[in-house]
Amino acid sequence: MLLVACSVAFSQQQTFDIATYSLPKGWQKETTASAVLLSREDPGKDIYCFMQLYKSLPGAADSKANFDDAWETIVKKAVTIASPPEMQPAATDNGWEIQSGYALYESDDTKGIAMLITSSSNGKMVNLVILTNTDSYEKDISAFLESISLKTIPQTNEGVVTNPSKPAPVNTIAKTQGFAFTTTNFDDGWTSTVQEDWVEVKKAGLKVLIHYPNKQADEYNSVLMDGLKVAWDILVAPRYSSASGMEFKPVSGWEPIEYAEAMMVEKVSGKNVFVVFFKKNYSNGSGRYLEFIAPDKATFEQQFGVYRQESYGWEKMEVMASYNKFAVAATDLTGVWTSNFTGIQQYVNANTGANAGMDTHSSAQNFEFSANGTYKWDLAVASGFVGNIKFQGVKSSGNFKLLNNWQIYFSEIEKKPKTYNAFFSCIKGARILWLQDTGYGDYSGYGKKD
Repeated sequence: MLLVACSVAFSQQQTFDIATYSLPKGWQKETTASAVLLSREDPGKDIYCFMQLYKSLPGAADSKANFDDAWETIVKKAVTIASPPEMQPAATDNGWEIQSGYALYESDDTKGIAMLITSSSNGKMVNLVILTNTDSYEKDISAFLESISLKTIPQTNEGVVTNPSKPAPVNTIAKTQGFAFTTTNFDDGWTSTVQEDWVEVKKAGLKVLIHYPNKQADEYNSVLMDGLKVAWDILVAPRYSSASGMEFKPVSGWEPIEYAEAMMVEKVSGKNVFVVFFKKNYSNGSGRYLEFIAPDKATFEQQFGVYRQESYGWEKMEVMASYNKFAVAATDLTGVWTSNFTGIQQYVNANTGANAGMDTHSSAQNFEFSANGTYKWDLAVASGFVGNIKFQGVKSSGNFKLLNNWQIYFSEIEKKPKTYNAFFSCIKGARILWLQDTGYGDYSGYGKKD
């Protein structure tokens, strides 16, 4: 019989987030975009425990409403891998005991999950999800909960453009970065050009800047509005001399929308333009800031639609992020490209922590391309049920050639010839190589080793 006993008190009257905590001895830690994941496995005893501490989320004054919201957005959506089918109840029965502030599942077949929720008076909550098959870690869990402290998030003045006179690069010349292709002409009339700090996409008087990942602008902020304003001040404001009619209108939801608009005066041209700053925060962390620049609001809305108060229905704006796409030349490939490249992991695969499941799978691939048209490839895989994870590896080598600037042919991978779709996307100072086996699967991103 599983028994998880948890108690914790968070006393905070302002907007807050996780400040400090103590890692229990012998535990592993992984920090993701939305959570801190702690894990402990003892394969010899066939026992394990995972704890996911989620960063501050918007909440309501009603504690029951907070609980219901977290149940829907975290347990039923984000922990689906961690929970087998019989542990995903639609209501409060099926073995779940739901009390004020937490839910507990007890099972005779060593599967269980517990959720503990707290909230502040201003409508913020912190959530903890625990998955374990033993009570052996009860002391570690209690010590961890007692070690958590929270920090306040300073509030900022709304509607203010800060640092308006700070100089910024003009970014009018394509940046080659040593790669063959810096421009892509799409069939629908849009043209993408590589710039220093963004990819510039143009068509018929409209312009969209796909901003590269920026550590300061992309830093997690538990308050959606505050994070939007910080990103605006860093990525947008420095290139304009004045603004009018400014509105910050973020939309909360499972995948929240960051949205701001204003009439602006460009420093470089002196023109009046309508600017919209946009980002959809996808659950896997892959969202990017997009800056839409149009002659006026009517022109923008004709192409991309009007503002909406729902977190869905933004497809016309979302799709513009996909125009960060450039062709591949054989000379671009020379060197080692890896899917396990730390410097680019956050951009390619910013996980939410939802993969802390009982059945795990992870892999790392490497392609080493030589200038003479030969390559080496290897794949390492770790998979299996928690407590019985197995490691496997496979290698291949041979000749490669580009069938065109969007496809690469390999003479042998996993004992047979393969063709991959290929393209580059850009980040500041580097590119990511995206490959997709034409036989199956999705695209995977690879960063180049120095």
